[in-house]
Amino acid sequence: MDIQLQEVEYRYAAGTPFERLAIQHVSFAIPEGAFLAVIGHTGSGKSTIIQHLNALLQPTKGKVIIGDRVISAGKKEKNLKAVRKKVGIVFQFPEHQLFEETVEKDISYGPMNFGVPEEEAKRRAQKLIRQVGLSEEVLQKSPFDLSGGQMRRVAIAGVLAMEPDVLVLDEPTAGLDPRGRKEIMDMFYDLHQKRGLSTVLVTHSMEDAALYADEMVIMHKGKVYKQGKPRELFSQPDELAGLGLSVPDVVRFQHRFEALSGIQLTKTCLTIDELAEELSHAKKRGGLS
Repeated sequence: MDIQLQEVEYRYAAGTPFERLAIQHVSFAIPEGAFLAVIGHTGSGKSTIIQHLNALLQPTKGKVIIGDRVISAGKKEKNLKAVRKKVGIVFQFPEHQLFEETVEKDISYGPMNFGVPEEEAKRRAQKLIRQVGLSEEVLQKSPFDLSGGQMRRVAIAGVLAMEPDVLVLDEPTAGLDPRGRKEIMDMFYDLHQKRGLSTVLVTHSMEDAALYADEMVIMHKGKVYKQGKPRELFSQPDELAGLGLSVPDVVRFQHRFEALSGIQLTKTCLTIDELAEELSHAKKRGGLS
């Protein structure tokens, strides 16, 4: 399912003394099956954007096209339940949203709320608990008896149980150690590929954006500053630094190496393996002793 934002503006508390402009002139598309990363400094408008992707917020100007639904400014929309079923959002610290007596009930709650029969909801819970890396034994446990990492996986399973076409991830690895971050992101990427999901990742982690996204949108002061491929955008570290953003560690190392050695590699490397291969090629060309 495609999503398009066309000249979207949003003002919080519009028409009151507390009115605040959050985003303006925001236009970009999320093609079906794409993995898009949205990056930007705190306050750049990232969180406001993702709440437009399933109509939790509706634009004060412009329009958002979600599949065959058009959400336009000034038009009161009805029956948005179907939109929110198709676009699932995993909010930052999703484990804070757990509330049921058992893990099975928590995962089943969303689909049952959308009219899925209880037995089918339980079947989804049994399947998904394994997909998020937990055993079926936890289904009858209280989610509050689990570790923080396990609780996050249960919350993610609850979103996946609604079988969305689009998965929106709002800082999904916040608070996790490097190993936990990699496990969660690898899980999302595996789901993205196997289910053919459109995936939108809002993140402060430049490494995650580089490793998983095939397209990036950079937000700055409520506007789209630039859009492009990660390799293209991360090749301009000074420009990103001017926005208060960094580049992945491997890109930083490459630019430092090139500055000190005077040797230019043939491409901006996004992984250690790519960098090792480029250095090997440079050595064969005689650029390294």
